[in-house]
Amino acid sequence: MKKIAFYGLMVVAVLCIFAPVVSAESAEKVASAGSDAAKATVSQALAIAMGFGLAIAAAGGAIGQSRAICSAVEAIARQPEAAGNIRGSLIIGLALIETLVIYVLLICFFLNGKFPTL
Repeated sequence: MKKIAFYGLMVVAVLCIFAPVVSAESAEKVASAGSDAAKATVSQALAIAMGFGLAIAAAGGAIGQSRAICSAVEAIARQPEAAGNIRGSLIIGLALIETLVIYVLLICFFLNGKFPTL
């Protein structure tokens, strides 16, 4: 049962990764047609996609941080003498989780054209 769930999740992940790529290519073809209405539609769709992407990233980051904090507090309650090591690992883990959300925010800014491309 776990293998089926794992493979199903992998299929969904691959579809979620490649679906925006395919739609972005078709959106570029529509936008390259030159009509202002097509370009406005593409920018509106991009804004909606960025909003959903950032919301999902923020929710995932919040869930990850809450689980990390919960585990750290339980570990400190079991072994109070290891609190310093656990706290250090917790802070590093929280920083890495938060950077993933910040990366999504930066990608949204790049896609929106607020930052110049590198």
